[in-house]
Amino acid sequence: MKTELEKMLDGELYVASDPTLTAMRYKARALFSEFNRTPYDAEPERQTILRELLGNFGPGLNIQPPFYCDYGSFISFGTNCFLNFNCTFLDCARITIGDNFQCAPNVQLYAAYHPVDAAERIEGPELALPITIGNNVWLGGGVIVCPGVTIGDNTTIGAGSVVTKDIPANVFAAGNPCRVIRPLA
Repeated sequence: MKTELEKMLDGELYVASDPTLTAMRYKARALFSEFNRTPYDAEPERQTILRELLGNFGPGLNIQPPFYCDYGSFISFGTNCFLNFNCTFLDCARITIGDNFQCAPNVQLYAAYHPVDAAERIEGPELALPITIGNNVWLGGGVIVCPGVTIGDNTTIGAGSVVTKDIPANVFAAGNPCRVIRPLA
């Protein structure tokens, strides 16, 4: 029989109030709260906290506080990545981000979601699907990326976009819902 953690990471209905998942979220909240309180010039301290909070990341990760997440351990970054202020990553499924990723303030990556059927939803189980973001991707201010989305390499997503479906590589996309506007050379 699968644990609630295994169900969550496999995209199946899971119970978020499971004691193991609850303990993992509490640990993440303690770590990101500590991270968010660090002074601006405390980069070595921030990196130490991020090593404990995040799944993994390459050199050059720069996250501007405040930053929020559910678990942290299911988020991975490539090299040379930058997150501006007030980003929220709900990593109930894996969030995998490539090299040279940049995002503006208030970007939200939501791997978590709930059943659409009200009767099923009020029972409490939740769902999650992974988010994958390629290399050299830029997300403009206030972008929301929904569960199960993949964004291809070298793509730019315009400010305020809600990305509900996969976006290919080498394009500029924007809107709600987000759609390809034009290819990038």
